[in-house]
Amino acid sequence: MKKSLRILVVDDEETFRSTLKEFLAAYGHYILDAGNGVQALEVLDKADVDLIISDMRLPKMDGITFTHKVIEMERDIPVIVMTAYASIESAVEAMKAGAADFITKPFKFKHILFIIERVLENKQLKEMAVKSEYYKNLSNLDGMTGLYNYRFFKEMLQQEIERHHRYNRPLSLLMIDIDDFKQVNDSYGHLVGDQVLKQISTLLKESVRSCDMVARYGGEEFAVILPETAEEKAIKVSERIVSTTRGHEFKLIEGEAPQNLSVTVGLASFPKDAEESRQLIEYSDHALYAGKKAGKDQVSIYSENKKKSGAQEN
Repeated sequence: MKKSLRILVVDDEETFRSTLKEFLAAYGHYILDAGNGVQALEVLDKADVDLIISDMRLPKMDGITFTHKVIEMERDIPVIVMTAYASIESAVEAMKAGAADFITKPFKFKHILFIIERVLENKQLKEMAVKSEYYKNLSNLDGMTGLYNYRFFKEMLQQEIERHHRYNRPLSLLMIDIDDFKQVNDSYGHLVGDQVLKQISTLLKESVRSCDMVARYGGEEFAVILPETAEEKAIKVSERIVSTTRGHEFKLIEGEAPQNLSVTVGLASFPKDAEESRQLIEYSDHALYAGKKAGKDQVSIYSENKKKSGAQEN
C-alpha cells in the first residue's frame, strides 16, 4: 500500500469521523473530512485527494449522487462507500455509479485497511494496463509522422495477405516516394524536410479510406495497404494521391512563397501480381523505380511495366 495517502472521510456522524480519522492517521495517512456530500465536493475543489471513504446515507446529497459527482470530475479518485448491512442494495447501486468498493456497517476498522489496499491494487493494475496498451500502440507508430512504422506495416501486410488468401479477395499495395526530397533537405535543412514529411503524411491519410493503412516505410518513402481493392480501384486512389500532392502548396520557409512538390506511386496487386507479402513489396517497389525513371510525378503500375519490359516473374 502507498505509505501515506490523502483520504477524504465523508460521514454526518462527527464521532464516527473523528474515530476513523484517528485510526487512519495512526497508519501515517493524512485525513480530510466532511459532514455531507456538498461539503465534500468543496473539499475536492481545493485539495488533492487519493481516496474517498463515504457513507451512503448523507444529508443534502445521497451517496450515489455524490459518487456520480466525483466520477464526473474525472480525477480518477476511488470511492469506497459504507452502508448498513440491511441497505446493501444501495451499495450495489453505488458500485454501478462508479464506486470502487463498499463495506458494510458495523465493521472492524482494520477491515477498512484491507479494502483500501484492494482498491489501490486494482487501480494500479488498471493504470498498468492502460500504460501497457499506450506503449504497445506507441511502439507501432513512427515518431516523426505519427503514421504506422515499418515493422508494424510488415506485420499488418502479412496478416492482410493471409486474410485475403482465405477469402479469395483482392488487395493492393502502394509504395510512395517524395520526388527530389534530397533537394529540400539540401536547400532548407532537415527541420524543413521534417515538416514536409508531416504534411505529406496528412495528405496521404486524407486521400484514403479509414480502413486503409498508411505507414512510413523509411526516409521519404511511404506505403499504403488497400484492403479489398483490386488494381483498377487502386489506380484511382493512386492518381488522387499524386494529384492532391501536386496541387498542395507546401510552406517551407515563413515569408517565402509556398512551393509545389510531387510524389511517385508504385502499385502492385494481390493476387494479380503477387501471392505473398515479400513479392508484393518487391513488385510495387519495382513499379515505383520505373515511375521515377520515367519522369516522376506519376502512378506506375507493375503489371503494365511488366508487359512493356517483358519481365518474367521470379
